[in-house]
Amino acid sequence: MPRLAVFAVVLCVLAVAAAVVSFVEGSLLGIVWVFMAGITSNMAWFYVRKAKIEKAAAAARAAA
Repeated sequence: MPRLAVFAVVLCVLAVAAAVVSFVEGSLLGIVWVFMAGITSNMAWFYVRKAKIEKAAAAARAAA
């Protein structure tokens, strides 16, 4: 897994934890953390897909 994807997953987990803590304490600031978790999860998927496509392209160039 690419390093940026790992960082994005870590940030996603931390954002989810912060959202849970915010909602438990009764703060609506947790909504912001939920949005942050969504953005970082999308970033993780993007970097994983990008690495997979680059790997496939490199294999195709090596085969040709």
